[in-house]
Amino acid sequence: MKKFTLIVLLSTFCFAQNANRKYKSHKLTNGTLEVKTSDGVYLIKPYSDKIVETSFVPKGETFKPESHAVVLTPKAKDSKVKDTKDFLIFTTKGITVSIEKSPFKISYSYKNKELFSEKNGYTKADNMETLDFNINDSEALYGGGSRVLGMNRRGNRLQLYNRAQYGYSNRAELLNFCIPMVMSSKIYAIHFDNPAIGYLDLDSKKNNTITYETISGRKTYQVIAGDSWTDIIANYTDLTGKQPLPARWTFGNFSSKFGYHNQAEVGKTIQKFQNDSIPVDAIIIDLYWFGKTIQGTLGNLDWDKDNFPDPTKMIADLNAKNIKTVLITEPFVLTTSSKWKEAVDKKVLAVNKDGAPFIYDFYFGNTGIIDVFKPEGKQWFWNIYKNLINQGVGGLWGDLGEPEAFPSEAITAKGKADEVHNIYGHNWAKLVANGYQKDFPNQRPFILMRSGYSGSQQYGIIPWSGDISRSWEGLQSQTEIALQMGMQGIGYMHSDLGGFAGDYFDNELYIRWLQYGVFQPVFRPHADESVASEPVYKDIETKAKAKKQIELRYQMLPYNYTLAFENNQKGTPLMRPLLFEEPTNQALQTVCETYLWGNDFLITPITKPGLKEIPVYFPKNNNWFDFYTDQKQEAGTTSNIAIVEDHIPVFVRGGAFIPMIKTIQNTSKYSLDNFDLHFYNDEKTAKSEGKLYNDNGTIPNAFEKGESELLKFSSNSNEKTLTLTIQTVTGKSFLSTDKKINFIVHNLNKKIKNISSNGQNIAYTITDKTIAFPVLSKKGQTNTILINYN
Repeated sequence: MKKFTLIVLLSTFCFAQNANRKYKSHKLTNGTLEVKTSDGVYLIKPYSDKIVETSFVPKGETFKPESHAVVLTPKAKDSKVKDTKDFLIFTTKGITVSIEKSPFKISYSYKNKELFSEKNGYTKADNMETLDFNINDSEALYGGGSRVLGMNRRGNRLQLYNRAQYGYSNRAELLNFCIPMVMSSKIYAIHFDNPAIGYLDLDSKKNNTITYETISGRKTYQVIAGDSWTDIIANYTDLTGKQPLPARWTFGNFSSKFGYHNQAEVGKTIQKFQNDSIPVDAIIIDLYWFGKTIQGTLGNLDWDKDNFPDPTKMIADLNAKNIKTVLITEPFVLTTSSKWKEAVDKKVLAVNKDGAPFIYDFYFGNTGIIDVFKPEGKQWFWNIYKNLINQGVGGLWGDLGEPEAFPSEAITAKGKADEVHNIYGHNWAKLVANGYQKDFPNQRPFILMRSGYSGSQQYGIIPWSGDISRSWEGLQSQTEIALQMGMQGIGYMHSDLGGFAGDYFDNELYIRWLQYGVFQPVFRPHADESVASEPVYKDIETKAKAKKQIELRYQMLPYNYTLAFENNQKGTPLMRPLLFEEPTNQALQTVCETYLWGNDFLITPITKPGLKEIPVYFPKNNNWFDFYTDQKQEAGTTSNIAIVEDHIPVFVRGGAFIPMIKTIQNTSKYSLDNFDLHFYNDEKTAKSEGKLYNDNGTIPNAFEKGESELLKFSSNSNEKTLTLTIQTVTGKSFLSTDKKINFIVHNLNKKIKNISSNGQNIAYTITDKTIAFPVLSKKGQTNTILINYN
């Protein structure tokens, strides 16, 4: 009774909804609560204790059950309804939905903590349908996809219409990736499960209101709650799908620019990487592979044999060097392209109201667009990809998939253009992912996409932030975009390193961008041709600096690949805002200039030229240690960090285990038979844990198939002893090997008496405050290392 009283009390703080909406009746069927009102029906169903879906079906409409984002099966277990004279209380073990009968209103709470309530609920006016909600005056708001508005997006009305913005810099109100979801600093999210275009208003009128506006479609939203930021993202990605683990080569270095004009240029560029001993794993070939000119050739989707006379040999030669070939494709088939007649004859294009191919003009020419919602369109497009993959192509790039030009009058198999605009790239990625699963089930796809939707991560999408300006302002915007997208389930958002658009030439900017790139999901320098993006075409000094960053990227492979595994299993983003660390610290709710790379690195990119120092806040739960000098920074403090040329400020959490390897030239050489394991001892952190994930880097679902291993690390310290353990958990089908581990313990201030591994004393070396010693980790055996102090 006490819990019920608290919920009713909280709900009294909510404003009444539409005064004309009257409660009529309710029933509970298979876990779904159906509430009839004077103007429609509410359908409320739990997916779990932390996810509840609410749909409103206006009178005269039929409920549309199809979701383009949700993959989770609803679970009605343990949900209950309590009916009183004035209230319906629909409870799970976590979320409670309170419905006051008169005046009618709905509010949500999680573990007795009020979240939000509907305000007017559903209304329709001026050809727009809206859902609006009451929030409190102190919430910071996040979400809405890829934009540059400041980390707290409250006060903005966000258009939901995927659109490219060429050459944007440090503000962009609308970009390639709109997601109809808002997340609150109170640690809940509302996901609006409808792809049609519209707006997401995050209290722009400053009346403590969130409003979702749409032209049509479902009036459905999911409430996602949790106990922490990582928990809420895990719940959201349970709902909309987890990201498949990318192939390990995805975490290597890419050679990429707009663009390589011919076969000779491709071979020459890769040879320069090898001559300079700069690691590289892939080369991305832009649109010149199918045409000599930018305009007039989209839709050819076949090799231009004048400039690429023997592509099969070119790809085979690259594969022999373990270099993947990635090809750009677009969804447009121009009337001037070689495949226009075929596309028309096979009825693969979006149509007009008369059923003929819808034709229109845009920058690249007179065009139609492939209907990726139509079985014929999907199969036709996939057959092209299938032939390329059989030819040896290692990855696919989907460009212009917002779509860049998609007039409202076009009609697809799933509806008019504006109804499906925001899910075009999402369904494009889906057809590629499904094609791989059917025809290449033993290969992890690489799907580079500029646009998508809620849940696109389930198809393995690797998105980038679009055609950013090559400028300091362009660099400044990239952490906000990546952090926001990671919070919304899209963990691999990254940028064209060095910047894409413009002829601004600044080697300091280029190197600073690459230094940041080491600690973001995909390391891919890319630019238009006015300034070289590849390090091999830079001057000797700049090339050497770039090479150092690329080598560090490869040294970080064990840590980075383990982050990818965490993302695959739990949805946890690779880049994480500081608010994850201290969710109640209001000062951190707007911070994106410093971020966490995984759990254990604190990164502050340098985004302005000529800086001498920069303030960095060090989260309060652990002390932090300079990655390059081991200098300690106290937990919960802010320090001015001196800026150096060679690297950006990078700090490691006290108690962290950081696995690293020596530099390799290609991920095909990756091995954990011999690696370094750094442990950052911290007197503030008596106990800690870490892990290292390993598989063969190519097999889909390796962990689920038992074709992987997980090394678990732990530390426990007291005044006399530091105990470190290594335990290997091996999948039933994985052939594990013994591992030679060079253990390096940082910040050990005490005098060492002896070090033993499983009871046997081992030799060690001391350099300043760092102790190094070898450990042989045998498969199936737990190593217990004792460092005893005098």
